[in-house]
Amino acid sequence: MSEQTQAQQFQVVRVYTKDVSFESPKAPNIFLETDIKPQVSLQLNNGANKLADNIFEVTLQLTVTAKNGEDNLYLVEITQGGVFRIEGFDDNARSMLLGAYCPSTLFPFARQTIADMVMNGGFPQLLLEPINFDALYQQHLREAAAKQQAQQAAQSEQGEGGVH
Repeated sequence: MSEQTQAQQFQVVRVYTKDVSFESPKAPNIFLETDIKPQVSLQLNNGANKLADNIFEVTLQLTVTAKNGEDNLYLVEITQGGVFRIEGFDDNARSMLLGAYCPSTLFPFARQTIADMVMNGGFPQLLLEPINFDALYQQHLREAAAKQQAQQAAQSEQGEGGVH
């Protein structure tokens, strides 16, 4: 009996904004200041969960904070979601799709929403730089492997100290 290989299929089923928030705690007084030099920081996280056979939800969470000295100019938080059909890929390839390719697909939608919200909040448009999700995913794999090695080393040291 020969094994039949399942055809690989990747499909973007839906892209949606799951949660979004914009805060400008110093408005409108901040607009009266003339010496504003915003320092913008970005925090990023992503996750995936299985909804059904071969159907996954991937979320990309971004938090953008803009400060002028100690004052918060604005805070934007968004969770961009996507539903993806992923069939016929081995575990490693599926993990790479969920951890890198899907977030790369979602990022332009989140970036556009952030740019619009910042501009609608009365501030100059913020265009976030592209993010290399492949590099972030590879870094995540290296960190997970290092953590696993450290745990194995600690367990073997505990085992050597036992009674023989």
